Amino acid sequence: MGIFMILFTLLGGITLSAQSSINGTLSRKAGTLETTLLTFLTGTLFLAIFIVFFSEGNLLAILEVPKWQLSAAFLGTLYLILTVIAVPKIGVIATSILGIIGQLVIGLFIDHFGWFNSLVIPLDLKRSFALLFMMIALYFVYKGNKRSSEGSPAKSHN
Repeated sequence: MGIFMILFTLLGGITLSAQSSINGTLSRKAGTLETTLLTFLTGTLFLAIFIVFFSEGNLLAILEVPKWQLSAAFLGTLYLILTVIAVPKIGVIATSILGIIGQLVIGLFIDHFGWFNSLVIPLDLKRSFALLFMMIALYFVYKGNKRSSEGSPAKSHN
């Protein structure tokens, strides 16, 4: 099961970067909010089909959870909007690394303090170094982006 989860997560990351790039391009013609709406409408349609045919959960249980837990839907929407805005301006890799750094930073705090009923995992030197190396990677990717954008005209792929 472990190797499948690794492969599924890797595939999820691949699809997320592809989606970010495509949404960034689409947003130039359709608009940021319109592109985000299309993504969520399409996702809603697919999920409704999956729920009807494959779900073993209880959709109505959503009405019984503490209201603060419903904020996750808003946060997911906000993430997608911000990604659609960022990709055309700074590129897919810089957007992805910044998103990962953001996840790591808040993840470190969530783990350290056990927020949202999470497992408590104290911040240690190894985790701090991991964050530092991500920042260094971002620096090199961003510098590489600036260098390549100065040397060549922007390409248009229609």
